[in-house]
Amino acid sequence: MNFEFITVNTQVEKHIALVQLNRPKELNALNNQLMNELRESLFQLDRDDAVRVIVITGNEKAFAAGADIKQMVSATPLGMMKADQFSNWEQIKKTKKPMIAAVSGFALGGGCELMMHCDMIVASETAIIGQPEIKIGVMPGAGGTQRLTRSVGKALAMELILTGRPLNAEEALRAGLINKVVPVELYLREAIRMAQLVAEHSPISVRLAKEAVLNAFNSTLDEGLQFERRNFYLCFASEDQKEGMNAFIEKRSPQFQGK
Repeated sequence: MNFEFITVNTQVEKHIALVQLNRPKELNALNNQLMNELRESLFQLDRDDAVRVIVITGNEKAFAAGADIKQMVSATPLGMMKADQFSNWEQIKKTKKPMIAAVSGFALGGGCELMMHCDMIVASETAIIGQPEIKIGVMPGAGGTQRLTRSVGKALAMELILTGRPLNAEEALRAGLINKVVPVELYLREAIRMAQLVAEHSPISVRLAKEAVLNAFNSTLDEGLQFERRNFYLCFASEDQKEGMNAFIEKRSPQFQGK
């Protein structure tokens, strides 16, 4: 996969792909081409049986500082509708494999929204996270009002979105927005370590478990329990379930094949 504004490394560790946003001069601002490339890379990685977990990162200065405002300043409602810019976000949301964000520096606006599309988030101590769109006369449009509220609650989400105030890494951790804060020199290594912990398990049960957790945001408790039960039953159609349980009984490490 050859792209201009992202790099993809499927050899970073066994079963782990690293996707790096690569517009350093623009602090990884999310222009249309970068989003097209990100969508395409995730689409391909989601269908690669050798990949079980995807890590998305930027660089030490910025995960992504937001959308590319230069591309938006003259936009019209009709033009944006025709461009269907949110179709990329919809495709990213459909990624079935676990995604872990490794965040350092700025994760603002669209960068924060991309971060929240991931299933787990490791941040460096320098991370600055928020939705400052209100400061330029707009509001979040790629899921910020919904995902941030579900992550941190109404009161804090309202404060962050209506004032544009960002959170530092420790504030984001206390608010439940991210999983872990580590020194800046360790944030990518820690995200890859977390990915390894996931990748050692059955990719079938991991996928089904991810689906069930995400479904909790879109269903009642009873509906969610029914969905969970269905996915639980589906695990028993896999060879990995037999391997995992037999390995437990035989006191050995399981060798999951994703079958």
